Amino acid sequence: MPPARRLRPVWADASIDPAARPVQLTLDQLGTPLSDVTFVVVDLETTGGTPADCAITEIGAVKVRGGEVLGEFQTLVDPGGPVPPFIQVLTGITTTMLIGAPPIERVLPSFLEFSRGAVLVAHNAPFDVGFLKAAAARTGHAWPGNQVVDTVRLARRVVTRDEAPNHKLSTLAALFGTTVTPNHRALSDAQATVDVLHALLSRLAPLGVTHLEDLATATDPVPEDVRRKRTLADGLPDCPGVYLFRGPGEEVLYVGTSTTSLRQRVRSYFTSAEKRSRMVEMVRVAHRVDPVPCATPLEARVRELRLIAAHSPRYNRRSRFPERMPWVRLTSEPYPRLSVVREVKDEDGATYIGPFSSSSSAQLAVDALHEAFPIRQCTRRLPLLAAAGASACVLAGMGKCGAPCTGHQDASGYATVVERVRHAMLADARPVVEAHADRISSLVAQERFEEAATVRDRLGGFLRGAARAQRFAPLASNAELVAARRSDDGGWELVLVRYGRLAGTARVDRRTDPLPAIDTLRATGERVEPAVAPATAAHPEETDLILAWLDKPGVRLVAVDMPWACPVRSAESLGDPAAAVATVVRPRLATAEDGRVVQLVPASDGADGERELDVAEARPVTMDLDDARVIPLRIRPPRTA
Repeated sequence: MPPARRLRPVWADASIDPAARPVQLTLDQLGTPLSDVTFVVVDLETTGGTPADCAITEIGAVKVRGGEVLGEFQTLVDPGGPVPPFIQVLTGITTTMLIGAPPIERVLPSFLEFSRGAVLVAHNAPFDVGFLKAAAARTGHAWPGNQVVDTVRLARRVVTRDEAPNHKLSTLAALFGTTVTPNHRALSDAQATVDVLHALLSRLAPLGVTHLEDLATATDPVPEDVRRKRTLADGLPDCPGVYLFRGPGEEVLYVGTSTTSLRQRVRSYFTSAEKRSRMVEMVRVAHRVDPVPCATPLEARVRELRLIAAHSPRYNRRSRFPERMPWVRLTSEPYPRLSVVREVKDEDGATYIGPFSSSSSAQLAVDALHEAFPIRQCTRRLPLLAAAGASACVLAGMGKCGAPCTGHQDASGYATVVERVRHAMLADARPVVEAHADRISSLVAQERFEEAATVRDRLGGFLRGAARAQRFAPLASNAELVAARRSDDGGWELVLVRYGRLAGTARVDRRTDPLPAIDTLRATGERVEPAVAPATAAHPEETDLILAWLDKPGVRLVAVDMPWACPVRSAESLGDPAAAVATVVRPRLATAEDGRVVQLVPASDGADGERELDVAEARPVTMDLDDARVIPLRIRPPRTA
């Protein structure tokens, strides 16, 4: 063991006259002074960045208390394989150097004994401690659970960007003038980290961080005015539900949800767990929290969406304007065309897909259909008979339109094209995928990868919109759907859906017959007016939540009054654009992210036992809960190799 070094940091200075100003400490100030804490500062060198597939090559550690070095620990470690070349260049540790070094099975017990009862310190602690925990798990040693301090997080608290451009160990070592220069060797880096730790604690001391207990909140301090408002959570129920933060004028500032405990969720806003600056600002303004208890987690999520849409709180960032979600419409004119609209109307012959998250994503779907079919792109309404002297646009010469505006394509011929477009929107998206696969293959062959990625994104926009409409349509047509799912306590969660809107929920325990509760739920559920399919009578995100709940394992459909089916070759069954190209066109080249080219090979039909639900299988059904079968609610895309 090397001789002890005395560093005397500011926080360990005991030169204050004890008789100068006697002070009675409060209970909050009692704890372990940092000068009495034993720290073990550790640094590791490894063969890579993740403990799952990399190993430790060197451990260095320094034990220090009150500014005095008590001991040092250093050893090379045999990683059980070669050291990658770039790691050898970075650390100077070669594979040859590790020949004869002890394996981690022999080294780890010694290190655990060296650090017993101490507070572990590391620069970027999740990395070093993560490797140590993984090594303990592999070698069968119980992790002792030492308190961990990360000097990176401490530095972010007290070192500004004006002082240092970043918080790397080498940067901080230069800033504080450490006695040892870090050089990517474990012991040297640990020794440098000791000096950095002392400098950081010296800066934290004037901020009130003088005891071990203070370090727990030193990196995530909770402002005192925020902490004082923790009483707003008092009295809230311990159940799922929605909470509303209200301001001084009773305005709703923020709407949130908890699927387990309202009280615990609201309490988290007054602790270091809340790191969003806008939420801290909101808590400072709020003066009351109103709870809305809910029977089930699904009801809590749905009520949150509805309250956000109703109040449009300024601190909520999502789901505030459902009316802005656009649709793609195939019009019902004599010569139909595609357009982006905000509302689904009851028009004979009109077809819709969506809703989309934005107008730009809806336009991508329109462009995809124009790429696949020669449907007109002009926006004016055309008469059934072409006007004399009408001239065609350039798209006709390119083969992108049959030019019904000039009479070159009659109504019946154009109707055939329109029917193909409608079929792709509602039932079979493969023609659109095939057209885009051809375009992608051509662009990739020319190494025009950015354009190929644009075509891929256009196809993805169409598939997402068509899949959403195809999933919404059965739910929008069902005047009443009842489903049930076993809860964790053995009871039942019961859900009533009318025209895609949650009309009621209930929960029964495992000792209660659910059928009378279902009858009560159907009799007392919300009356819902039908919407125009595929639009439902609810916020689109509410319908998404319901569909996701219905798709959970173990959900049982108790009663439906309309056939529940989706197209055999639905857009959703094709998956994302890359999977769609691989499934429909055997095999093709498609672009991946960053312009890389990947070979996509389609999976065989019926992979993993998946089956397609044909329309002929869907029937109105009523069944007993215990005997109910699970009806597939969607077709999962086949896997691609």
